[in-house]
Amino acid sequence: MGLLSLFKKKARLETPVDLSVLGCDIHSHFIPGIDDGAKIMEDSVQMITEIYNLGYKKVITTPHIMGDFYRNTPENIGEGLANVRIALKQANIPIKIEAAAEYYLDFDLERKLDEGKLLTFGNNNVLFEVSYMNAPENLLHMIFRMQTMGYQPILAHPERYNFWHNNFSKYEMLMEKGVKLQLNINSLSGYYSISTQKIAEQLIDKNMISYIGTDCHHMGHINLIKNVVYEPHLKKLIESGSLLNNTLLD
Repeated sequence: MGLLSLFKKKARLETPVDLSVLGCDIHSHFIPGIDDGAKIMEDSVQMITEIYNLGYKKVITTPHIMGDFYRNTPENIGEGLANVRIALKQANIPIKIEAAAEYYLDFDLERKLDEGKLLTFGNNNVLFEVSYMNAPENLLHMIFRMQTMGYQPILAHPERYNFWHNNFSKYEMLMEKGVKLQLNINSLSGYYSISTQKIAEQLIDKNMISYIGTDCHHMGHINLIKNVVYEPHLKKLIESGSLLNNTLLD
């Protein structure tokens, strides 16, 4: 059994993947005290410093906006971003940081669409997530609404939605509808689950990923990334030419 496990164990890279080629991280939770990410400014500076040391030149941090649970607004996110920038300058960390949001697909998002008040990055990109329990019935409706209003929907961590794991065609359907997919880098470690890792690898094998993000909430995620850089599928993804992260550096 031990020998069999050894043979089944995937080979790891001898040389770590260079994350500097990505340039920009598009998914993180670095503004302190407004969601389940950084709690205090010291957390923010510590994590962003480590992101910079990993080779990133820019961060687009994306606080949760979720109904009554995380009632963040462009105003409080903007204020938090300004404070993080000041702290980074004081710490002499030369990384560029901007802010958008990770929107939870709910009725509150539809109201925000009506008001035209979505936080975006790049060419009107909107990062959104859905429930981990089941696919929302209004998913395609909301995607269509975002698109007709000029937004480019980007689905956060599609590999983490277990309800699609046995129906891979759902991912293909989303791409056909014009949705871009953002993979979490730590999904390649098995951190969320082995099935999540397998779906992540399938999405990479089929060249379906447009963005990769850290989805960093705490230092534990940073430490995992330092291990994931030895994963062959990360190398495959970066060498695929499909990633758009570095188009956001300007």
